[in-house]
Amino acid sequence: MTGYLQVSTTVDSRDAAMNLLRSAVRAKLAASGQVFGPAQSVFWHEGEIGEGEEWQIFLRTTVERYPDLEAHLISEHPWNNPEVTFTSIDGGSAPYSEWLSKTTA
Repeated sequence: MTGYLQVSTTVDSRDAAMNLLRSAVRAKLAASGQVFGPAQSVFWHEGEIGEGEEWQIFLRTTVERYPDLEAHLISEHPWNNPEVTFTSIDGGSAPYSEWLSKTTA
């Protein structure tokens, strides 16, 4: 099985996370997603170490829809230069994969 991705990003509030997730799914750039948080984080920002609280967003999409999803997440994200990453989904049930493809078409 190939062609399916789990995409992630983070934001600073539950509302911002839900708005970003909702807009991506509504636009059929992702078939589904979840928000987890808050998570405590430590990071580099403008040359200084920082600590904060973030909400993680995970979305499922296809390789074909990823470029549009990435562009959407970056343009709608409340931060400049947000972290947007993906991992391949290397397995799953055939009915789920078919649903994911159909939902994002």
